[in-house]
Amino acid sequence: MNFKLKLLVAGMALGFSASSMAADPIKIGVAGPFTGGSAPMGVSMRDGVKLAVAEINAKGGLLGRQIQLVERDDEAKNERGVQIAQELINKEKVTATVGYINTGVALASQRFYQEAKIPVMNNVATGSIVTRQFADQPENYIFRNSANDTIQSHMIVQEAVDHRKFKKVAILADSTNYGQLGREDLEKALALKKMSAVAIEKYNLKDVDMTAQLLKAKQAGAEVVLTYGIGPELAQIANGMEKLGWKVPLIGSWTLSMANFIDNAGKNGNGTRMPQTFIQDPNTPKRKAFIDAYVKAYHPPGDRMPSPVSAAQGYDSIYLLAAAIKQAGSTDGPKVKAALENLNEKIDGVVTTYNKPFSKDNHEAITADITVFGEVKDGKVVLAK
Repeated sequence: MNFKLKLLVAGMALGFSASSMAADPIKIGVAGPFTGGSAPMGVSMRDGVKLAVAEINAKGGLLGRQIQLVERDDEAKNERGVQIAQELINKEKVTATVGYINTGVALASQRFYQEAKIPVMNNVATGSIVTRQFADQPENYIFRNSANDTIQSHMIVQEAVDHRKFKKVAILADSTNYGQLGREDLEKALALKKMSAVAIEKYNLKDVDMTAQLLKAKQAGAEVVLTYGIGPELAQIANGMEKLGWKVPLIGSWTLSMANFIDNAGKNGNGTRMPQTFIQDPNTPKRKAFIDAYVKAYHPPGDRMPSPVSAAQGYDSIYLLAAAIKQAGSTDGPKVKAALENLNEKIDGVVTTYNKPFSKDNHEAITADITVFGEVKDGKVVLAK
């Protein structure tokens, strides 16, 4: 081969190499429970994420590259979450990860992203400590766009005590990290009003009989039951109250909006209230477009999302991340994190319009004024009046 030909071949090889590098997709991890009791939240979140990515890719992607999602089912298990985090970081080389439904899984897993300097966008997990786990370190790579439990617990207590004037409250919380940390937040919110619960009861995942816990609450004179739990067990509380002929209001964290509570509780769920960042109501053009796109893509039974909050926050989490990558002009973790902390662009999300949602010292995009109360009414969640 003569010298000119060698140069031509080398040049072509370099060209091919450069173009293939430019075409490499931007990998984003999606971690959540896609099976088990938390699946309605995980699947809805993942489906919202996929809708956002499809829209961005259809418009040319990011930095001239397509986004590629790398999905992993953490089964709501801490140890599985840890395995997935290491795999997404070391093998898949993700730019960032969105997800985490369960507070315990988030706390166990996100330390690997912190060490690797890769941003995590918690789009469902609400444990107050989640974004503060590494607050003592110079840089914090953990962000969130869901209503944390400090916000929710204050709203729940305010609804029960200030608005509805109940003086005796009971707390029923599941035994997970989420349930017990939420229970602590409820107790702190009550303490600010110089109150304590007349009964505090714990139950486990998959428990099907809440009679013992409810009897203690009833015998203590509780006028309202406050809940912090993850899955279908919440329906056992509503059904157990009906069995006892004890009808007091049920107010709890946002998970009471899940399909597996509403469907399993049936008429016994009517009137239940919970904080919500998003209700499946096409009350703005943006929300209507999102709901229509979701129903068209996934055909949920009765056109009702299994967990509308999870779907909406999942969708918005991608647009927040995409805005940061675009602003950074890079997929480098520290640069993306810095961009998230100082976003120049307003992001028109489904939950809200995000205007500088994060700062170096505050990684919480959702504030109390964004969060509203939903109420279960005949098989769906509506805005509480």
